[in-house]
Amino acid sequence: MDTLLLPEEDVKKLVSMDEAISAVERAFRDKALGNVQMPPKVYLFYGNGDLRVMPCYIKTGDISSVKIVNSHPRNPEKGLPTVMAMIVLVNPETGFPKAVMGGTWITGIRTGAAGAVAAKYLARKNSRIAAFIGAGTQARMQFLGITRVLQSIKEIRIFDIKPEAEKAFIQFIGDHGAAGLSLIPASSVREAVEGADIIITTTPSRKPVVMSEWISDGVHFNCIGADAPGKQELDPMILKRASKIVVDDVEQAIHSGEINVPLSEGIIGAGSIYGELGEIVAGLKRGRESDDEITIFSSTGLAIQDAAVANIVYENALKKGVGTRIRLVI
Repeated sequence: MDTLLLPEEDVKKLVSMDEAISAVERAFRDKALGNVQMPPKVYLFYGNGDLRVMPCYIKTGDISSVKIVNSHPRNPEKGLPTVMAMIVLVNPETGFPKAVMGGTWITGIRTGAAGAVAAKYLARKNSRIAAFIGAGTQARMQFLGITRVLQSIKEIRIFDIKPEAEKAFIQFIGDHGAAGLSLIPASSVREAVEGADIIITTTPSRKPVVMSEWISDGVHFNCIGADAPGKQELDPMILKRASKIVVDDVEQAIHSGEINVPLSEGIIGAGSIYGELGEIVAGLKRGRESDDEITIFSSTGLAIQDAAVANIVYENALKKGVGTRIRLVI
């Protein structure tokens, strides 16, 4: 039997954001209903970055994969992406590697899809202003995701410590459906977030960048950057004000999500966690219940998101005859 090899260039053409959102939403639901196996991700720390290994099995759909992914914030200085990944899609019945594919695009689009699902259930339905703190690759994916589920967005504010990143993000938005959107490069984080309905943070920060006194009641946060121990982007007072702190996975979030530092410092307790996003998707817990609630989604990234999207890539590749077959196992 042959294994299908799919490089990044092929992967990018084989899954849309709409497909990713649907797949990730189903994966969250399956998790809440007990239909997945997913041990916590394993980290290796190198000093200048980290490597993560992420296995899982989604019983519904019989999907299994293992992802290896890095995060090296200084990579762009070396001409490399900050995040690079590889995914092995496995046949659960035999353990045979059905496909080996580039996982960098999948990592990006599935994280954007998770942000979209969170916004669908937790943001105000009439949200008009979205503020992006950090204007890198993941900000682009978050933009593509939330604008698919919230057609009410009319204004995009952007702040990044690198002006060139802001300009590139604005150009990206212009190339991907900016019609009718007001695009505002902000001179500070405060200018970007004051009065915003949705705030998306995608920085590698290890200290708060968004302060409590700058935000209004009713705002929703997608916290994407804090995905490893010691990382945080929000003033802990925002967490204390929040009506609902929602995570993708409680165990991962405690150790590496937006809540990891405030928890370790005793500013908030584990009881401050309202629940997992999958519980809301599955109808086991309520999402946003009033326009005044401050809601927070802390994304650490789940292996089931990778598996669900990788499976779509694989199935679409088979339908279109894309990829190279190689004999890895004899």
